[in-house]
Amino acid sequence: MMEIIQIRDDYIKLGQAMKLAGLADSGVDAKAEIQEGLVKVNGETVLQRGKKVYAGDVIEFDGKLVRVEN
Repeated sequence: MMEIIQIRDDYIKLGQAMKLAGLADSGVDAKAEIQEGLVKVNGETVLQRGKKVYAGDVIEFDGKLVRVEN
């Protein structure tokens, strides 16, 4: 099952999206998970928490999928 998060702007930074989706409790947690190579965006491992995530992108972490929408 895929969760959906809504954003108001053109993009959201990956760390913020993870917090919004409940995938991370804090920015520190999100940063650690991303830097450890545990997070994928559209199937590709991402190592920078400031990566811009746009509507239609899918974040994958810990077996959970989250789609970003406007």
